[in-house]
Amino acid sequence: MHDSPETSDARTLAFYDREAAAYAGRRLPKRSVRLERFVGEMPSGAAVMDLGCGGGQDSEVMLQAGLRVAAIDGSPGLAREAERRLGRPVQVLRFEDLDAVDSYDGVWANASLLHVAIEALPDVLARVWRSLRPGGLLFASFKAGDAPGRDAIGRYFNFTNREELEALFRQAAAWSELTIDEGPGGGYDGVQRTWLMTWARRR
Repeated sequence: MHDSPETSDARTLAFYDREAAAYAGRRLPKRSVRLERFVGEMPSGAAVMDLGCGGGQDSEVMLQAGLRVAAIDGSPGLAREAERRLGRPVQVLRFEDLDAVDSYDGVWANASLLHVAIEALPDVLARVWRSLRPGGLLFASFKAGDAPGRDAIGRYFNFTNREELEALFRQAAAWSELTIDEGPGGGYDGVQRTWLMTWARRR
């Protein structure tokens, strides 16, 4: 039996608060093909949300590209680290409290929604859908697996598969485009896994 949180997991948030400085200080690859694609899909001066911004590295790239970025994280510790990097406020907000409507041309949720309890994911995806303007684009990445659970350092993951993830997206809202690509990748725990890279556009 897996240990499932309601939506946001207290142990996972506590981990990111405790490890905020180290997590935010990681050296990330200088070039992210998916982030470049996301930025390239945005209109000039687009309003975007970095949902689960972590240390703010991706927000920094998007700001440098001229986008108007709302950086958001559920961990107060990571939000403080991102504020130091970006030189601007970062909102502390949990996924289940997202209530924006028709506000963003794009939502970038890189390695963040994978911490949402699997049974709560449709509600969170519906909230993300509502936050997008019609035609707005969501990118979200997930770690593939057979069942929800925790990694070796205690973080909760929904560890879903491609078919289940597509069904959860379609249950949540009406998307005009939905593609899920699989590829290898690492993580903060040092474990190589299959990742599910999801692109979805609000109808």
